Amino acid sequence: MSAKNSIEFMAGLFLLLGIAALVVLAMAATDAGSSLRSGSYNLSARFTNIGDLKLRAPVTIGGVTVGSVENIELDPVSFEALVSLKINKDFSEIPDDTSASILTSGILGDQYIGLEPGGSLDSLQEGDEILITQPALVIEQLIGKYLFNTGKEEE
Repeated sequence: MSAKNSIEFMAGLFLLLGIAALVVLAMAATDAGSSLRSGSYNLSARFTNIGDLKLRAPVTIGGVTVGSVENIELDPVSFEALVSLKINKDFSEIPDDTSASILTSGILGDQYIGLEPGGSLDSLQEGDEILITQPALVIEQLIGKYLFNTGKEEE
């Protein structure tokens, strides 16, 4: 192998190692790698209104991220939003009477799902549905309710 081929080979190898390092860094920075390492399980929840909830929004318990929103679709029978959650296997002891709420970080921040564990001794398993849910609080509806109060006062 000539000196020119050797330099080109080393430059190519260096470039490939650099790209591999960037991929590993991106996986670690976005928590995409953590769910791959420890595994996850899926839960679902139905909401009458999800507001501006987006895919990959965090799912938290007590402020600690335990998973993410995997899928959002409309149930054609009940016309409720069916939200699929991917929960990290490290949190496999979530009680089966846990409630789910759509919360907002700050006043105008992104929305996420907050889980409030119940007191049951049984745990949620793969494919279970969280039955106790609270929909998103839509600020526009709240403002409209107070600005245009349609309630009649008794005389």
